[in-house]
Amino acid sequence: MKTRITEMLGVEYPIIQGGMQWVGRAELASAVSNAGAFGILTALTQPTPEALAAEIARCRQLTDKPFGVNLTILPAIRAPDYGAYLDVIIDSGIKVLETAGNNPRPFIERAKAAGVKVVHKCTAVRHALSAERLGVDAISIDGFECAGHPGEDDIPGLILIPAAARALSIPIVASGGFGDGRGMAAALMLGADGVNMGTRFCATQEAPIHENIKQALVAASERDTRIIYRKFRNTARIFRNAIAEEVTEIERRPESRFDDIKELVAGARGRKALEAGEVDEGLIWAGQVVGLIDDVPTVAELIARIVAECRARIAAATAMVGTA
Repeated sequence: MKTRITEMLGVEYPIIQGGMQWVGRAELASAVSNAGAFGILTALTQPTPEALAAEIARCRQLTDKPFGVNLTILPAIRAPDYGAYLDVIIDSGIKVLETAGNNPRPFIERAKAAGVKVVHKCTAVRHALSAERLGVDAISIDGFECAGHPGEDDIPGLILIPAAARALSIPIVASGGFGDGRGMAAALMLGADGVNMGTRFCATQEAPIHENIKQALVAASERDTRIIYRKFRNTARIFRNAIAEEVTEIERRPESRFDDIKELVAGARGRKALEAGEVDEGLIWAGQVVGLIDDVPTVAELIARIVAECRARIAAATAMVGTA
């Protein structure tokens, strides 16, 4: 398949693996790249910049295909040394950086100066236009269906993707709600150059999370996510479990503050849940696409299936239109 994204990334298929905290490790990223798509390591999954350098080297031992690194800039009381992580990304010869979060301008400028292509992730056309002016090479546009932070506008992909395609001149990656070939065909028809998938890749054999978590995603319906942090203007979509329900109930209280939930939503607690398979013991990030997940294939099987289904859907649509 050939789009502006496959040409930019040097891959066979216009599918990018989302840069997921605790999940974007070498075994998953390399499997995605080996299958002809684009794998991404998550920088902040690694505890130090030095550990990221080692993980990049480990990924290179597992694949000789292109892969990238995600660096998400988040507000924090004790913020990581983002500059040191970026140094490692550049010095390790990574050619594609995915950025997200707050104020990425200095990181985008440094990456571009080093010849690194930048895919910036955002949730609104106005933010995408700002990133385009900063010189990013592509935009990953996140609809309201996505896992993680969908922004505060609540615009679903069916509107957001064509709105971004109409406004931007650089390639667009559609993100949020994608997990099969039907969705990828739809995204391409709406004007995207490829799709980004996070939650769907969690339910693969190579994903470095516990089997209990994968089976919980398989068993879930499209109604099994929850929106949290809305009152703190940091809206997030997570998997519906006991922690999600407790956080949601606390946030409904008019007097509640973030301090009332911070122990429940701690990142270390979520990591433990993923690794130990304790589905109800921490936040599990998942999008509404859980309703479309029915199995736990290998990454190669999943990508081959998505590509075949996408081609079949596009061919069927072409046949409906007929020829002049």
